[in-house]
Amino acid sequence: MAAEHRKPAEPDADPAVEHHSAHHAARTDAPSEPDRRAEDTGDQPDRSPADTGDQPDPNRWKALVVCLLGGGIVLLDVSIVNVALQSISSGLPGASPEAVQWILSGYALSFGLLLVPGGRLGDASGRRRMFVIGVGLFTLASALCGFAPNGLVLVIARLVQGLAGGLLTPQVTALIQQLFRGKERGTAFGLFGATVGIATAIGPLVGGLLITAFGTENGWRFVFFVNLPVGLVTILLAFRFLPAAARTERGRKHDFDPVGIALLGAAVVALLLPFVQSQEWKGGAKWWLVVVAVVFGACFVLWERRYQRTKEPVIDLGLFRRRSFSLGVGLATLYFAGFTPLFFVLTLALQSGLHYSALLAGLASVPFAIGSGIASTVGGRVVHRFGRQLIVVGTVLVLIGLGGVIWVVANHFRSDLGWWLVAPLLVAGIGSGLTISPNQTLTLSEVPVEQGGSAGGLIQVGARVGSAIGIAAVGSVFYSALATSRGDYSDGLPLGLGVSLGFVAAALLAGIVDVVVGKVRGTQASI
Repeated sequence: MAAEHRKPAEPDADPAVEHHSAHHAARTDAPSEPDRRAEDTGDQPDRSPADTGDQPDPNRWKALVVCLLGGGIVLLDVSIVNVALQSISSGLPGASPEAVQWILSGYALSFGLLLVPGGRLGDASGRRRMFVIGVGLFTLASALCGFAPNGLVLVIARLVQGLAGGLLTPQVTALIQQLFRGKERGTAFGLFGATVGIATAIGPLVGGLLITAFGTENGWRFVFFVNLPVGLVTILLAFRFLPAAARTERGRKHDFDPVGIALLGAAVVALLLPFVQSQEWKGGAKWWLVVVAVVFGACFVLWERRYQRTKEPVIDLGLFRRRSFSLGVGLATLYFAGFTPLFFVLTLALQSGLHYSALLAGLASVPFAIGSGIASTVGGRVVHRFGRQLIVVGTVLVLIGLGGVIWVVANHFRSDLGWWLVAPLLVAGIGSGLTISPNQTLTLSEVPVEQGGSAGGLIQVGARVGSAIGIAAVGSVFYSALATSRGDYSDGLPLGLGVSLGFVAAALLAGIVDVVVGKVRGTQASI
C-alpha cells in the first residue's frame, strides 16, 4: 500500500506484526541475476509492488484474469448445483434425499474447513503453487463428480471439490493484495467482487442451460464437466502469468502450526454442521455442536497466543485489533447471511411453486448478476474516495431491492413473477456490487502482504459461516411457513426473505457504526 494512499493508523490498531521480522521484512536490494532470468522467462518471484520499488508487476492484470478464472469456477459451483438437484435425484442411482443434502452441505463444510489453512499454506510456501494445486484438484474432483456412478461417489467427490475450493480461494485475495496497491487494488478487488456476484447469481442460469441442452437424466453431469476446460486453461495460464515464490523464500522453513490448524478446523466444522444440516437433523440436540465450536474456538485462541510468542501462528490475532479488519469480517458474515439465501429459496419457489423449468428459474437471477457485475467494477474504482460510506449506500440499496422482492412475491405470485422481479433484483444487485468488493478492499487495507492469504481466508470463512447460518435461518422460517399454509409459497417466501432482510439490516448497522466511529476518531478506513 503506497504511502500516499494511507490515512493515519487507527488509535486502537496494533503496530504491524513483528513476528519473525527478518522473514517479513521487505527486500530493498536489487534483484539477483537468477531472479532477473526468472522474470525474463515468466517465472516471476512472489513479490508485492512494494518489494520492487515503484515498478508494479507488468503481468499483474493478466494474473488477475487467471485468478478470476480460478476463483470464478469455485464460486459458480456454490450455486450452479441448486437447479441440478432434481435432475440428480431422478437420474443418479443411490441419490437419496440424505445424499442430495450432502451434495450441497458437504461442499460447504469442506470448503470452509480449508480456507484459513489454505491461505496460510499459500503465504508460507508460495501462492502460485497452492493456486495451481487447488485448481488441479478441483478439476479432477469435477471430473469425478461428472462420472459418478452413484450418490455415494458424488458426495465424496463434492467433499474433495470443497477442499480444493478452500485451498484455492484465499490465494486469489492474497495475490490481489500482493500485486496491486492504491487505486489499482480497489479496481482489482472490484473485478473480483463482480466475479463473486455474477458467479453466485448466474450459476442457476448456467445449470439450467446445461440441463436443458443435455436432458434431465444426464444434464446434471455437464454441470460438473463444464469446469474441466476452464480448469485446464487456468492451470496453463497460471504457470505463465502468476508470480512464483521468490528464490530467497523457497528454502526457508516455516512453522505451519498443525495444532492451531486442527483446532480451527474443528471449530469451523462444529459451527457449520448444525446449520447446513438443520433441515435433515430434527430436534435440538444438534445445536450443542455450537457450544462445542465455542470450546474449540477458545482453545484455538489460547493456543495461538502461546504459539505466537516464539513461532509463526496460523492467524495473527493482532489483526482483530484493527477496526478495519475485525468490522469488515463481521460485516461480510452478516451480509452473506442475508444475501446467499435469496437464490436458494427463490429458485426453489420458482421451480416447485410455479413449475418453472431449471432454465427459466436461472434466468430470474440475471438482473441481479448484471447489476452486481457493473456496480462491483464501479465500486472498486471509487472506494478510495468514499471508504465505508460506499458500503452503507450499497446495503441500503440491497434492503430496498429485497423489500421490493418481498412485496412482489406477496402480491403477485403468478406465472409471470420472473418479469416482476427484474427491477427489485437489479436494485439489489447494484447494492450488492457496492458492498462486497469495497468491503473486501477496506478489510484487507491494513493487512501486511505476507499475511494476505490467511487474512483473506478469514474473510471467506466469515462469508461461508454467514451463508450457512442465513440459509438455515431463512430455510427454517420458509419451510415452517409452507407447512402452516399448506404449500402457499406466496406466504412462505416473503417470511423467509424477511429473515434475509434482518441480516442485511444488521450489516448496514455495522457499516454505519464504522463510519460514525471513524469520523469521531478521524480514522476512516481507506486504501
